Amino acid sequence: MHTPPTSSSTRTGQLYVAPAEERRDFRTEQLEAGLVVVGGGMAGTCAAITAARAGARVILVQDRPVLGGNASSEVRLWVLGATAHMGNNNRWAREGGVVDEIIVENTYRNKDGNSIIFDTILLEKVLEEPNITLLLNTAMVGSEVVDGKINAVSAFCSQNSTRYEITADLFADCTGDGALAFSAGAGFRMGAEAASEFGELFAPTEEYGPLLGHSMYFYSKDVGHPVTFTPPSYALADLSTIPRARSFNTKEDGCRLWWIEWGGRLDTVHDTETIKWELWKVIYGVWNHLKNSGEFPDAENLTLEWVGHVPGKRESRRFDGLYRLLQSDVLEQRQHHDGVAFGGWSIDLHPADGVFSEHPGSNHLHARGTYQIPYRCLVSADVDNLFLAGRLISASHVAFGSTRVMGTGAHMGQAVGVAAALCLRDQLAPGELAAETRTPELRKELLRRGQHIPGVPLDDPDDLVRTATITASSEATLAELPDSGAAVSLDQSRGQLLPLAAGPVPQFQLIFDTDRPATVRAELRIGQRPDDYTCDVVLAATEIELGAGTGQPVKIDFGAELDQPGYAQLSLLASDGVAVHVSDQLLTGTVGLRHKATQEEDASIGRPRIEFWTPERRPAGRNLALRLDPAPASHPAVNVSTGSDRPTAGSNAWAAAFEDSAPRLDLAWPEEQQIGRIELSFDTDFDHPMESALFGHPEAEMPFCVRDFRVIAGDRVLAEVTGNHQSRHEVIMDPPVATDRIGIEVLATNGNAPAAIFSVRCYADPDSRIVRSADPA
Repeated sequence: MHTPPTSSSTRTGQLYVAPAEERRDFRTEQLEAGLVVVGGGMAGTCAAITAARAGARVILVQDRPVLGGNASSEVRLWVLGATAHMGNNNRWAREGGVVDEIIVENTYRNKDGNSIIFDTILLEKVLEEPNITLLLNTAMVGSEVVDGKINAVSAFCSQNSTRYEITADLFADCTGDGALAFSAGAGFRMGAEAASEFGELFAPTEEYGPLLGHSMYFYSKDVGHPVTFTPPSYALADLSTIPRARSFNTKEDGCRLWWIEWGGRLDTVHDTETIKWELWKVIYGVWNHLKNSGEFPDAENLTLEWVGHVPGKRESRRFDGLYRLLQSDVLEQRQHHDGVAFGGWSIDLHPADGVFSEHPGSNHLHARGTYQIPYRCLVSADVDNLFLAGRLISASHVAFGSTRVMGTGAHMGQAVGVAAALCLRDQLAPGELAAETRTPELRKELLRRGQHIPGVPLDDPDDLVRTATITASSEATLAELPDSGAAVSLDQSRGQLLPLAAGPVPQFQLIFDTDRPATVRAELRIGQRPDDYTCDVVLAATEIELGAGTGQPVKIDFGAELDQPGYAQLSLLASDGVAVHVSDQLLTGTVGLRHKATQEEDASIGRPRIEFWTPERRPAGRNLALRLDPAPASHPAVNVSTGSDRPTAGSNAWAAAFEDSAPRLDLAWPEEQQIGRIELSFDTDFDHPMESALFGHPEAEMPFCVRDFRVIAGDRVLAEVTGNHQSRHEVIMDPPVATDRIGIEVLATNGNAPAAIFSVRCYADPDSRIVRSADPA
C-alpha cells in the first residue's frame, strides 16, 4: 500500500497520485458518545450544553459553520420566546437555564444586538464544555436503524473531506426539518390539519394555506456619501405583486422585515433553494425601489450592507411523539404530569403566500399566559432512542404556531439534555422516562438547573436549606415606591402589578397632576389564579375626584380582601388631561403597566377576550409612585426557600430594605451540616426579553442583579465574587465544609434595586452531575 505524502512533502510541490484501489471513499473517523445531538440551532446547542453539564458525553453535529440556526449571523433573527417583546401578559416569562445564561451574557457583552458577537458567545459556551465534541460544517447524511432503534449516524464534513461514523445510546433531532428523524423512519406530519381533526377552530383554510414560509433579511448602512445601485438582472422588477409594498421604508431592516416571506405552498424542505431565489429576487427588487424610485431621498447615502444567504425557516416536518400538543393545551394552559418546558408566544400563523398574499403578514391568537409543554411531545413515538426538540416536536400545525419560536425551542432542548442524562444513568429508553412515576425526578433535575415550569416549584429533599432557620439583616416591604417628581399621562390607562398577602387590601396613595377638575376611575383587579397576570376580574373600584393642580396626593381604600396571596393590579383608567406620578425605584417582583391593546373575543376561532397591560421598556418603564398602608411584607427572608427562582404568585425573593447598607442573608442549622455545593439564584429581570439581535437594550448590566457578594461559613470565606451579572452562581467545596452557619453578604448591586436573592440551595454533594461515569479523558 502506498503511503500518502507528509504535509511537508506536499508543501515542496511533490505530486502524489493514489492508486485506484485507494480512491474509494473519504477519510472516515469513528466516534462514540452517550448522546448525539444533530442540529446546532438554539434547541440543539442548549440540549448539548445541558446534557454535558449533567455528565453525559455529547457529540453535537452542525451542518453550518456557526451555531444558533436562525439566530446566527447567517440568518440574524432575534431569539425570543414567551416574553414576546413584552407584548403580552406573560410577566417574568423569559426562559431559564442555559438559554437564559446565553441571552443574559449576550446582553451584557452585546447590548446593541450584533449577531456576529452572538455567534462567538454560543461557540464559547459549547467549547467550554469538555464533554462536548463539536462538529461544525458537518451534515448528517444517513442513519443505521435496527429494530426501531438508531445505532449510528453518518455525517460528512466538506471542509476536511471527512466522513464520521457516530455511535451512541441516545440521539436528539434538533435540525428543524427533522433530518435524523426522517432518515430513521419516524412518523411525521407536514402542513395544516383540518379544523375537524382535532377540533381546532384556529386551523387555517385551504385558501390561507398549509405551511408557513421562509424569510430572508437585509441590512443597510449610511456611509456618509451618495451610493448608486444597479440591480442584478434577477431582481423583482415590479413590486405591484406585493400588496404591502407601500410599507417598505429606509428605517426598517433586518428581522423587522420578517414578513419578506414566501414558500408556504411548496415543499419547505426540498424546495428551499427555490424559495431562497424568490426571496433574493424580492430583496433586490425592494432595494432597487428604495434606491432608484425617487420616492426615498433619504436613501441616497445608504448602501446594502448585508443580505442573508440562508433562509430562515419556519415550518416543515412535525414528528409524531407520545403526545401531540393542540390549540386547547395552549389556550387552556393545561397542566401535564410531565410538563418540562413552557411556551408563551401567541399562536402565530402566516399566510402561505407570504409577501405576495392579500392577507396580513400574521394572524395571532393569544392565551391568557404561559402554558406547559409535555415531555411526551419531545419523544419519538416510532424510534425508541430518539428525542425531538425545536420546531419539529409533536404538535398540531396550530399549536406549532406558538411552540416554533427559538426561545421556546431552546427550553425544550434543555429538557431533552437532562432527560438524556437520566436515561443514560438508569439505562432507560426515552419513552420509559415519561411514566408518571419517573417524571417527578426529571422535573426536579430540570428545576435545579434553572428551568422554569409554570405551576411547578422545586421540591428537593436533598436541599439542606429546607431544615435551616433563615434570617436577614433586613427585609423590604411595599411601604413606598418613592416619587421621582416625574409624571406620565393618563391618555392611556396605567397600572401597577403588586404581590399582596391574603386578607384586607392595603390603602394606596398616589400623586396626580391635572390642569382642570377631572375624574379618574381606579380599579383593583386580580386574575383567575394567584399567578395569573391577565387581571380581568374587577375586585373593587372607586372614582377619584381631582381638582386642578399638581402634586395632588390621593388615598384610595378599596375596602376589599384577598382570599389568598397573589398578584393584584392597581388600574387607573384613561382620563384626558390627567397625569400620575411615577417612581424610579426598582424592586424585584413589581412592574408598572400600561393598557396597550385588547384581543377581542371571536368564538368562531376560539379566541378569548384579553386586555394587554404591558410594561414599557426601560428607561421609560417605571413603577407608579405609591404608598401602601399597612405595608405588605412582600420580600421576607424565607422566600429563598419557596422553590421558585422568579416571581410567580408572589415575589419569591428576599430583598433587603432600601436603607440597608450591609445586606446579609443567614442560614443556621441546629447541628453541623456537610455542605459541598451552594447554589444561588439572582434577579436578572425575567420580564426583559433581551432579544439577541437588532434590538438595543438600555443597559448591559442587569439592574436588579446582585453584582458583588461574599459567601461565608461561620468565619470562613468560601467565595467572594465580583462583577456578577448572571441569574445563577454555584459555589463548590470539594471536600465539603462542615458548618452550622452560612451567610451571604451582598456588597453591591448593579442598579438601584435593593439586594435581592430568589433562592439559596445547599447540598452535601459537590458534584451536580447526573451521569458520574462520563468524565472526559
